Amino acid sequence: MKIFYLWFLFKTMLCGCQAERQQHNNLAKVRARYKISKTGKLPTVAHESSGLARGQGGTTFWTHNDSGGESVLYEIDYRGALVSTYQVSDVPNQDWEDLAQSPEGVLYIADTGNNSNTRRSFQIYAVTPETSAVETITFRYADQDSLSSLTNGSQQYDCEAIFYYNQKLYLFSKNRIKTDHPVKLYEIPAKAGDYVATPIDSIHIQGQVTGADISPDGKTFALLTYGKIVLFGVESGRISFCQPQGCLRLVRKQTEGIMFLNNSDILVTNEQRQVFKLMLR
Repeated sequence: MKIFYLWFLFKTMLCGCQAERQQHNNLAKVRARYKISKTGKLPTVAHESSGLARGQGGTTFWTHNDSGGESVLYEIDYRGALVSTYQVSDVPNQDWEDLAQSPEGVLYIADTGNNSNTRRSFQIYAVTPETSAVETITFRYADQDSLSSLTNGSQQYDCEAIFYYNQKLYLFSKNRIKTDHPVKLYEIPAKAGDYVATPIDSIHIQGQVTGADISPDGKTFALLTYGKIVLFGVESGRISFCQPQGCLRLVRKQTEGIMFLNNSDILVTNEQRQVFKLMLR
């Protein structure tokens, strides 16, 4: 285990913003604009925090555990204290990886992990805690069209990052291809049904994408990796990789959860149960 963490730390330390700046000459250096502070530690029940969404009244957030965990959402305050739990009935946790949220408060649980590269069908559960209503969105990838995609080692059909925008869900591939670094962007309706997800855009990012969120005003979205946050602008209501705005180096172990607190400040959690706030100076 120590060898793994030393290797992981080494890989993360190398995961800076240089590659993104070389690709996009106008990419801003935003690290100096933010004050980063550790605000607390998650309770032991949330030992593999993988997704984040806003809780009630702006003083709490929802999170969940990774694959193999219980089908439970945990409501936690910013110091890390457990406020409440919500059991998602009759829904398995095969590999929950992220949370998205609509303006109406519907939570979308992304059961979209694919570490073994063997899954060909994925689920996103639309949950309304106040009414206990649960709807299922099922999808497959249009470009996962042959058995060779399961055996060639590319591992590109693994998603740990989604967000909701204008009645649609946007999904980002984790970027686990060994020889290249394309992150693919997919779009599906945010309502119950069975869909085929076709890539609508892609970009080269050095590092594995482990979380995503969009600002409340819908003008900025962020991709989290092990080692940095990449910020993109939303141009004319279109989600794409056309407007990269900045890259913020963030080496805080296994960071997997990200959430906008407002239009600029960000909350991040890692699988070591730490909670960080990134506040714009």
